[in-house]
Amino acid sequence: MPASTPKAMTDKEYIEDVLLTAKTLCGMYHYATQESSTEGLHNQFKCNLNDSIAMQHRIFGAMQQNGWYPQQQAQPQQINQVRSKYSQ
Repeated sequence: MPASTPKAMTDKEYIEDVLLTAKTLCGMYHYATQESSTEGLHNQFKCNLNDSIAMQHRIFGAMQQNGWYPQQQAQPQQINQVRSKYSQ
């Protein structure tokens, strides 16, 4: 029985994977920055964190341009509900 050919990933699937990887990288650099024991190491990790956050934002922007990361505008009622929930 021949092995099935794996389905090729779409551009959307590739960029979703890249975005997930970028988000993971941001989290790792954030943790490393917090846990660094010397000023030089802390500054390097913080620089890497800022670069990875900027990269993640560019990926997000590309996804939005292609309609792959749609967002909806929050209605005032929804905003007020959340505001009320967390103001107590």
